[in-house]
Amino acid sequence: MSSFKEVFETYDWDALEQEIYAVKTEQVRAVLRKQKITLEDFKILISPAAKPFIEEMAQRSNATTKKRFGTTMQMYIPLYLSNECQNICTYCGFSMTNKIKRKTLTDAEILKEVRHIKSLGYDHVLLVTGEANRTVGTDYLTNAIELIRPYFSNISMEVQPLEREEYEILRQSGLYAVLVYQETYHKATYKMHHPKGKKSNFDYRLETPDRLGKAGIHKIGIGSLFGLEDWRVDSFYTALHLRYLQKTYWKTKYAISFPRLRPHEGEVQPKVEMTDADLVQLICAYRILDEDVELSMSTRESEVFRNHIVPLGITSISAESKTNPGGYAVEKESLEQFEISDERSTAAIKEMIQSQGYEVVWKDWERNFTNGF
Repeated sequence: MSSFKEVFETYDWDALEQEIYAVKTEQVRAVLRKQKITLEDFKILISPAAKPFIEEMAQRSNATTKKRFGTTMQMYIPLYLSNECQNICTYCGFSMTNKIKRKTLTDAEILKEVRHIKSLGYDHVLLVTGEANRTVGTDYLTNAIELIRPYFSNISMEVQPLEREEYEILRQSGLYAVLVYQETYHKATYKMHHPKGKKSNFDYRLETPDRLGKAGIHKIGIGSLFGLEDWRVDSFYTALHLRYLQKTYWKTKYAISFPRLRPHEGEVQPKVEMTDADLVQLICAYRILDEDVELSMSTRESEVFRNHIVPLGITSISAESKTNPGGYAVEKESLEQFEISDERSTAAIKEMIQSQGYEVVWKDWERNFTNGF
């Protein structure tokens, strides 16, 4: 198949929803007796029928994660470069319709932010922008990566979808990973929340991980924004997407994130609530499905939840995040993309992780290991 779109079009949202909600208790028990599970089994583990089995799933997730990753937790931090955006997204503070002060960091401001981030101990940074090709296009991003490359072993990016050739340029400049979330795999709901701008093109976004794989990006992050649609169906599509990518671009590493809607400038209420127990169930289901995929947790979640999730399958966690351009050292009061929930310092998060018997890791690769990839 030339892209995931062809796989995606062989599935029907409503039929999947019916199947997930029709799962019986006996099916859950049967799946949990298996050593390795399939996508059909994953569908069973994210069903309402599996909720009474969360404790058993958590124990298996913990054991599987320790077997593959040991007792380590990678820490990263986002660096917001710009809040300029040409899209309308109903759930985002950076949406073009929001009358906010727009800012894009200069070279000097980027380095000022970098110095603060390095003082906290980080060696893994995630570059984030709004989606504005004219302002923060490939030239700006290439310059930013080359500017900060001497300071970090691991540079990831979460920006607008680009062309394969653009990703190749950024990879050659030092880019390691790209995160691109479909937000929701439900086409009609997607269109409702993205009425204008390049992001309104559902298919172009859906095929972005294919362009990343063809460009040889070392790690690809995918996921859904929970609250826009039924989280169970969206999560199945994410798992389907993961399996397709792993089979097609087998040299690439993969990561999944779990963002839930947070308060922001613009306010949209979640269509479907995802409880803490639901999120635990989902994280454990992903880990039981795939022992190698990185599972990442941001500061969107509360202190209490993040404290408890450490041993349940998560392998990567952010701390002390600022979701506004210049938020660390340049312009601390500018508008955030969304409100964070866990506002503890990096040192406090590190102490929390270590108190649970885990070792903090500041990067997850060495440049020499990927030479020639």
